[in-house]
Amino acid sequence: MAAITDDDVERVRGLVAAIPEGMVTTYGDLGHAAGLSSPRIVGTIMRTDSGDLPWHRVVPASGRPTPHLAERQLARLHAEGVPIRDGRVVLRECRWRPGIDD
Repeated sequence: MAAITDDDVERVRGLVAAIPEGMVTTYGDLGHAAGLSSPRIVGTIMRTDSGDLPWHRVVPASGRPTPHLAERQLARLHAEGVPIRDGRVVLRECRWRPGIDD
């Protein structure tokens, strides 16, 4: 994986901050919009620098949060009106694609 630059971090942070309430986006959507080579880079940035952002609005492409975050993340999303079925975000009903839907 390429080194993560401060510019990469700031682009991802800006995109996450722009996700509308009640909507979600995927790591891949963010990576594409930020011009990164892999969604994994977004994941790394999110793990290390997203505490002050609406991190809960970023989900894997499957719509199923990682197990260690699932309960807390799904509760926050549910409170915002995000559709959830069987522990999975219904992406087709609430997916925000930066650069396309804004």
